[in-house]
Amino acid sequence: MNHEQVFEALESNVRSYCRETPNLFSRAKGASVWDNEGKEFIDFLSGCGSLNYGHNHPVLKGALIDYLANDGIGNALDFHTEAKLKFMSRFEEVLLGPRHLPHRMQFTGPTGANCVEAALKLARKFTGRFAVASFTNAFHGMSTGALSVTGSRLARESMAPLLQGITRLPYDGYCGAGLEVLDRFYEMAMDPSGGIDPLAAIIVETVQGEGGLNVASVGWLRKLREISSSLGALLIFDDIQAGCGRTGNFFSFDHSGVVPDLICLSKSLSGYGLPMSMLLISPEFDVWRPAEHNGTFRGNSFAFVTAEATLRFWEDKSFVKSIAVRSKLLDTWTRDVLLNYPGIAVRRKGVGMMAGVEFRTAAHAQGVASLARQSGILIERCGPRGEILKVFAPINIDCALFDEGLRRLTAAIEKAAEMGSPGRRPVAA
Repeated sequence: MNHEQVFEALESNVRSYCRETPNLFSRAKGASVWDNEGKEFIDFLSGCGSLNYGHNHPVLKGALIDYLANDGIGNALDFHTEAKLKFMSRFEEVLLGPRHLPHRMQFTGPTGANCVEAALKLARKFTGRFAVASFTNAFHGMSTGALSVTGSRLARESMAPLLQGITRLPYDGYCGAGLEVLDRFYEMAMDPSGGIDPLAAIIVETVQGEGGLNVASVGWLRKLREISSSLGALLIFDDIQAGCGRTGNFFSFDHSGVVPDLICLSKSLSGYGLPMSMLLISPEFDVWRPAEHNGTFRGNSFAFVTAEATLRFWEDKSFVKSIAVRSKLLDTWTRDVLLNYPGIAVRRKGVGMMAGVEFRTAAHAQGVASLARQSGILIERCGPRGEILKVFAPINIDCALFDEGLRRLTAAIEKAAEMGSPGRRPVAA
């Protein structure tokens, strides 16, 4: 049997990415991935945001190899270890301290969903309330609690019934929704006959990744902070996909001046694709009893080692500036696509290095993505109907390679436009 037949016979039907790109991958470096026949792909997927620094970054790989060579502890539950001490000390020194964030660190199970579950559980414990507000097009994970606050019907339908007590609100800009919707929600929550139970928490992504690269405005986030405080609800920022530099700064909310009560981090926290998640808790809400929430793999020391190594990047001001350079390249590309292909491209989406293009139909986006894969680009779609092409290259991708990948995407859009969409303008010189 060839490799596809082996996976077909032995792996669950739930597999997905491999169905669109069935190549047998063997090695990777930076933003390049090679299959077993030597074909190179430019990675515009980055492990769904878990490889923001690219594959096998030498700084991270070197730190991990040194740790392994010295027989470093692999899994230590929540025992004190040198690896964890070094990470925590450096995380506070490099990221929390300069931002005046007093938050404590809780290491949950290895995935982002584990972190979200812990945040919801803690909010309910602290407040003694059960109700939670979340938003349209939200995505918070695939376990029961996280799915309950996720917007996607497709993701939720196999898990019914889910946790009760969820109030769904329109995200900023959803069908024109803005501050007035939050004001109305607040009045309803304050009205004993408004039909909204006292809230334990409001959970939100400042940039919705899977939901369509929707970006919340600063004013909207500040209003959300104001309302949360007034209602006595904890404000949870899910920064799992938008954090760790994806929007230009380490935290996606850095520019807003808003301080959330709980912050969910995962994906690129380890920087190397190693499972790691962390809930940041403002001290007054850290009311856990010992072992009240735990997880076997909360002490993944290999992840602590590489996560600590990533902090060297964030001490270097030129690193942050380099993200802005790449973000500008991506922004210019999205604007050029809209200018040159109005027959199929309708809107630019996202911010920083999590941006893309919304197409008129999901079929257009699917066609572009398929053509892009044929030309050697790893890429996916997002949005409620899969109508958005999502560019998630490593935030430190070589600029020449980034430009080459964007040229290939342009060629895919050009071909898709020629195959069935009228109204395309000539490509600008």
